[in-house]
Parts: sequence; structure tokens; C-alpha cells
Amino acid sequence: MLEVRFHGRGGQGAVTAANLLAAAALRDGKKGVQAFPHFGGERRGAPVASFVRIAEDEVRLRSRIYHPDIVVVLDRQTLESTDVTVGVKEGGTIIINSRKKPEEFEFSDRFRVAVVDAAGISIARGLLVSGIPALNTPMLGAIAKMTDQVTLESVQEVIRQQWKGAAGEANAAAAKEAYDKVEVNR
Repeated sequence: MLEVRFHGRGGQGAVTAANLLAAAALRDGKKGVQAFPHFGGERRGAPVASFVRIAEDEVRLRSRIYHPDIVVVLDRQTLESTDVTVGVKEGGTIIINSRKKPEEFEFSDRFRVAVVDAAGISIARGLLVSGIPALNTPMLGAIAKMTDQVTLESVQEVIRQQWKGAAGEANAAAAKEAYDKVEVNR
């Protein structure tokens, strides 16, 4: 079973990203998927976590994810206030929306670190929600690159189903661009 924990802020799309990742896994034939959020004050900018489980068979576990295989950091400022490495399984992956190199993170010697400038991709493509870059769709492309549990094609298809027309195409293209631009330390 693959367990993924997303960290972000309200309005950045962490909950939507979890739901879309689960939908992509279903599309790729996985029988056991779960996606669920965890947040406090329901307001834009408040810390948000969301979780996804992906398995070949039904998932019976019904708890938060405490030992993820992958951590996805949508908001790089989260790194200043939250230890995103807590509970990450040995050999786990941390995917960060950042322009830094993977080796620049202090935990890069303990985990596989992948980076992609999701904010830059979204801004360049005009993917803004209330003036804030949409980070979820590029980060979904990065996740597809870093795991064999979902394909980029399925990620793009569920994005197109979520947002019809030009918005869907732009978001699907952002996922592909992030997939192509991910940098990994190992």
C-alpha cells in the first residue's frame, strides 16, 4: 500500500489534489483508494493536510496517515513551521514545490527529495485562483513521476474531468510540465 501525506494551506488545492490522485489510481486499476483531509479553521491560508492511500485491494484501515511513503509539500513556507519528515518511512520521498535543488534541503541525506517549481509553472500558465497560483495540478504531475502507482495519463485525464475545456487542458499541461521538470537527489 502506498500512503501519501500532503501539506499546504487552505486554497492551494491540497484536498483537491488528494481526491484527484485517488481518482487517477482508480483509473489505473487500483481497487483500494482513500482520500481525506485534515484541517482546523476552515479558511484560506490556514494549514491543511490531506491523505491518500492506494492499494491493489480494498483498504480497511480508517485512520490518518502517520508513516507516509511520500510527503508532498505544496507550500514551501510549511517547511519553516512544520517538520514534514515526521513519520516518513525509511527510504521515503518528499516532493517539494521549490526552486531549490534537492540537495539544499537538510533532510536530503535521509530521504529521496524531489523538487519542482509548481508555483512558477502555474504562474506562467495563468493558473491562478484569487491571485494565488494553483499548486495542486503541477504537483500531481510530480507525484506521477515519483511513483509507479499512477500514470501521468490518468492524472491528466482526471484533471480534464475536474475542469472542462481550456482550464482542464491548461491544468493537464501544467501536470505534464512538472512531470518533465522534476529534479531528484537520488
